[in-house]
Amino acid sequence: MRTPLAATVAAALALSVPLMATPAFSAPAEKPAAATASEKSQQETLKVATYNASLNRNFEGQLVQDLSTPDNVQAKAVAEVIQMNQPDVLLINEFDYDSEHRAADLFRTNYLEVSQNGQDIAEYPYVYVAPSNTGIPSGFDLNNNGVVSGGDDALGFGLFPGQYGMVVYSKYPILEDQVRTFQNFLWEDMPNNAMPEGWYTDEESAILPLSSKSHWDVPVQVDNKAVHALVSHPTPPTFDGAEDRNGRRNHDEIRFWADYVSSFKKTSAYIYDDNGSFGGLKAGERFVIMGDQNADPLDGDSLDLAIDQLLDHKRIQDPLPTSKGAVEAAELQGGANATHLADPAYDTADFADGAPGNLRADYVLPSRNLVVEEAGVFWPTQGEPGSELTGVYPFPTSDHRLVWVDLKK
Repeated sequence: MRTPLAATVAAALALSVPLMATPAFSAPAEKPAAATASEKSQQETLKVATYNASLNRNFEGQLVQDLSTPDNVQAKAVAEVIQMNQPDVLLINEFDYDSEHRAADLFRTNYLEVSQNGQDIAEYPYVYVAPSNTGIPSGFDLNNNGVVSGGDDALGFGLFPGQYGMVVYSKYPILEDQVRTFQNFLWEDMPNNAMPEGWYTDEESAILPLSSKSHWDVPVQVDNKAVHALVSHPTPPTFDGAEDRNGRRNHDEIRFWADYVSSFKKTSAYIYDDNGSFGGLKAGERFVIMGDQNADPLDGDSLDLAIDQLLDHKRIQDPLPTSKGAVEAAELQGGANATHLADPAYDTADFADGAPGNLRADYVLPSRNLVVEEAGVFWPTQGEPGSELTGVYPFPTSDHRLVWVDLKK
């Protein structure tokens, strides 16, 4: 049996597809981190949030350019949403990656640490950024349209390397030496995978990663105990054909975390990280699965039961966050929302401009050995404080809403 990492390296060299370097960390802000940690230790809860903030741009370097001044209207609104909610650990999806991590630092210094409309600033001394598969040319015709070019033939859809990336901000120390990334794990190396039969050639399968962006295990030290932020952003289960290659990849990107946190070592034994270490999360570890999973339990286009792999998992609990704004939006918009099976109170994404209607796409799912105090979706009803930040299409921030969970420390 071939060695997965060795095969990946060989294929990448043959095709001139760059394997990404070891992820790097943005340096902590120059402020008394010890004082920040002391202040946080006095709190009784840990607030964890995920937010697909749509801070993606059309060309490489545009996000850095937009964040270089404190005047970008969308970034100011996104920062205000974050300041109103004040999560302790925050994942932002759709945040373009740059190798020098300038965008992550600029958003912190020019927006989060500047009061937006009188809100308290949000200080995050710790930031984690790493590469994304999006926009990296594969060298193959992955969509089988007869042409090798464009975002649809990249390792993950994107018009340039790093588009639609992600970033983790934390008020608690990130345990840098314990972070694991899985950007280069090959889809074909997942046992009993859902890859479409006959769609990819052997050569294509040998270089195609499972993750359309990346999967990260980012441990955060909270009062001398680690909480693992398991973050990702599976591909949307659409924009394909009858072969359902994106729906199948979405299913297996979600399954990755289900296997990673399994109580049975055999279930996760196949997993290898970008440093070549095998296996999943150890039994008894505390974790929170976070991100835009692009899958609703009952509605939308995801493969049947895709998100149930997490929602029904023995080690995972679902806090079922809700909002009144989502209910109001579904009633006002009608359309596909009127035929949905799920309760609209659980929706986290406003797709009023598209066919699927509003869906539950974004999740914060803690391990069962963590105690949930409260949970919610930041989706105010019209006229409530913050409703001008969520708005209606075209949105002032994003078509997704911030989802948060308060955990007992």
